[in-house]
Amino acid sequence: MKRAIWSALKDWKQDTRRKPLILRGARQVGKTWLMKEFARLAYDNFVYINFEEHQLMKDLFVNDFDISRILLAIHTFTGVKPDPGKTLIIFDEIQEAERGLTSLKYFYENAPEYHVITAGSLLGIALHPNTSFPVGKVDFLDLYPLTFIEFLEAMDESRFVNLIQQQDWKMIALFKTKYINLLKQYYYIGGMPEAVADFVKSHDFNEVRKIQQKILFTYEQDFSKHAPFDIVPRIRMVWNAIPSQLAKENRKFIYGLLKQGARAKDFELAIAWLKDCGLLHKVNRVSKPALPLKAYEDFSTFKLFLVDVGLLVAMTSLDEKVLLEGNRIFEEFKGALTEQYALQQLITDTNLNIAYWSSERSDAEVDLLLQCKNEIIPVEVKAAENLHAKSLRMFVQKNRPSLAVRTSMSDFRKEDWLTNVPLYAISSLPGLL
Repeated sequence: MKRAIWSALKDWKQDTRRKPLILRGARQVGKTWLMKEFARLAYDNFVYINFEEHQLMKDLFVNDFDISRILLAIHTFTGVKPDPGKTLIIFDEIQEAERGLTSLKYFYENAPEYHVITAGSLLGIALHPNTSFPVGKVDFLDLYPLTFIEFLEAMDESRFVNLIQQQDWKMIALFKTKYINLLKQYYYIGGMPEAVADFVKSHDFNEVRKIQQKILFTYEQDFSKHAPFDIVPRIRMVWNAIPSQLAKENRKFIYGLLKQGARAKDFELAIAWLKDCGLLHKVNRVSKPALPLKAYEDFSTFKLFLVDVGLLVAMTSLDEKVLLEGNRIFEEFKGALTEQYALQQLITDTNLNIAYWSSERSDAEVDLLLQCKNEIIPVEVKAAENLHAKSLRMFVQKNRPSLAVRTSMSDFRKEDWLTNVPLYAISSLPGLL
């Protein structure tokens, strides 16, 4: 399975200022597979220790951070003697090892010649007791579910990926029906690696749904495992409310829909937990579309999206025929699904800061604002071949951005005041700047 993050991993290996690497991402996005596959292809050998499975090693860092002793213990346990630059040391579920995260500081300071990569539950990493986080002593990479481009690669449709990367809009338009059919499949399957891998083999939507339900169940089990007991019910309320919050015409998160009289202070911690573990994406409103976007964020007004579009569909129990064949009853939710998809594709680009804008009177809203290359780019997301963009036009007339984008099922076209980018080619958007 080809992942776009691969090039970043290779850069990390070659970096002379390399630090121990923490691979961040929600559970089930493929962190363990990626670390092992990278080790297999880029190193002579590797040692792999899962601190959740290997109870014997959980106390590896308790007594001290003597790297010589730690390496000897690794050699004794795995049978592989770590060789600087040739052996990749993999610590999985590192939050389960007491002072495991702290040990990375000493690998960086006392043994930088050893290549160390770690992963684990973001909830556990963020709130592990008795752990001093090694600020400034580690590198980070974020792993997300497969994007649509990665999905096409997994489906052995790389020729269609090449057309998007080359921005060959005439050829893309010629194969529009094929792109749309694959995009509809992606909406249902999403980007969780296990679901994609199973569909590639079986082409069975029912099996995909079983996998998605299993993943959702695992996430809910994690709430009880990691979160303080008193906020678990609120975490579940926020989590289960996401589909209905997104289904509203105005997708701004409203606390009052969770329960009557609910206030921000009652649920802020629950939302923070879900965000910290990678299960939610929080997109804040900006009061002013100016540089830098973060300086103008309104933290009291925001939208919440799930980690994966396929999981969103699974939570709503939508049948695959509704997505693949279309249904007029489904039209209202299609906008939410499309905005979820668009954000999921763009959030993987580390060069983008993402927010959204609405007017003070809430009579106009731009779905996404992107800060890239010192530019603010408004993006209007349309589910079908909808060519109306009233709010976007209002925004453009007032703010005069260098580029305004509408993404829809329509073909690529560049007009006087906006550029339409097909939804299935939204990954090409940064290349237009």
